[in-house]
Amino acid sequence: MGSADAFDGLEPRGIWERFAELTEIARPSRDEGAAREHVLAWAAKRGFETRADEAGNTVVRVSGSPGREQAPVVVLQAHLDMVCERDPESVFDPREGRIDVVRDGDWLVAEGTTLGADNGIGVAAAMAVAEDSNVTHGPLELLFTVSEEQGLEGAKALDPALVAGRLMLNLDGTSDESLTIGCAGSAHTFIRLALEPAPVPDGCLGLAVTFDGARGGHSGGDIAKGRANAIKALGRVLAAANRVTPLRLASLDGGVSRNAIPREALATIVIAEDAEPLFRDAVEAEIAALREEHAGTEDHLAVSVEAVHVPAVADPAVSARALELLTAIPTGVVAMSPDARGSVETSTSLTVATTSDDTLTLASMTRSARSSALDDVVTTLEESARLAGADIEVMRSYPPWRPDPSSALLATAKETFTRLEGFEPGLEIVHGGLECAVIGEKLPGIQMLAIGPAIESLHAPGERVSISSTRRFYRLLGELLDDLSR
Repeated sequence: MGSADAFDGLEPRGIWERFAELTEIARPSRDEGAAREHVLAWAAKRGFETRADEAGNTVVRVSGSPGREQAPVVVLQAHLDMVCERDPESVFDPREGRIDVVRDGDWLVAEGTTLGADNGIGVAAAMAVAEDSNVTHGPLELLFTVSEEQGLEGAKALDPALVAGRLMLNLDGTSDESLTIGCAGSAHTFIRLALEPAPVPDGCLGLAVTFDGARGGHSGGDIAKGRANAIKALGRVLAAANRVTPLRLASLDGGVSRNAIPREALATIVIAEDAEPLFRDAVEAEIAALREEHAGTEDHLAVSVEAVHVPAVADPAVSARALELLTAIPTGVVAMSPDARGSVETSTSLTVATTSDDTLTLASMTRSARSSALDDVVTTLEESARLAGADIEVMRSYPPWRPDPSSALLATAKETFTRLEGFEPGLEIVHGGLECAVIGEKLPGIQMLAIGPAIESLHAPGERVSISSTRRFYRLLGELLDDLSR
């Protein structure tokens, strides 16, 4: 069953109806206008007051249930944008509002694309609660932010005057067995190496080398799962081949989002015409090694080599420095947390490579729950750039969201969760960015936690959300709003 049929009979009806609508709306980061207009039209139809700031962040104000009008205002916060990934052969494309949703047992999954449950389920839950007569709540502010997947840009630009509430439930969690009470901070780096291309010498063969078949995933939440990074893997393949027969680099491009592990990468190069057999043998040997290393985690890694016309290339020395830089840039888990067993404390991921205006740009996202560890990885990247003769730009994205174990909001949420589920919730510090890290600095005194259903394969085709987990998440949200308004 596909798309509309996938939602038939699902409960709670309200959240699934709102989410189904969102799957038909294009909402890539920095282009969420259609989704925002959808929310505004929904609010206007129900007589809810709305306000927006210059960045496009939008608040919908909902009156409290009868008898709860004087309760503290609770902010329900979710982001409108989604990561728009697709398999190259897929006829569907989230950037155009075309997502094929299918039901697979207890899961709703997107065929060949991302689903947008991150964070469409959160948006849908806030909308559903506001119109659900079975949910008792105090005054609500539904805060819908923009461009979360691009370094929390919307939250950073949030006008604090837009929000009155000082109790906030972020609806961007991805586990129904825990409450999220903190997150890692992050920094983005952009290393730029001038390629200084010149015409291709005589006797050379142009080649396009493509690495694909990687699973990808969230550059924070999936970083410890042993998945291949397509840009790093292609750099490794090219470096191995360069040791056998010198190559010259024309371009390298890969990845689509600063927040996702790259699944594909493409390089154009030239080699001596008579060196093609040696080059292909070296490529095959290195991809075989990568397949062996990732056996059981990545079963579809592939490299293809095709002849192409290449008009200009970097000289051998610059090409070698580019490959050395790709080798030196760290990617993956850097340190595990000494405080939370099994949790990643610090990681970094080479997420996007682009070649434009004769310059190779390598973008990385580094995360850590400790500011000092974050600084240390950034220093490593700065030194790698310096040694390669490249420039580097560092953008401090957001600080860690530090837990507040004494929060009254957390105490209430733990009681509500335990009453509903029969066991105490886990308390989680996620290795990914949540807007709480930024909003908490903008709204002094605000108490926050994040909740959500089980969502898997975020930021990659095949993203899926659990139906039963969404039901439990929505029940928790409704009961918690009731408890907070007493």
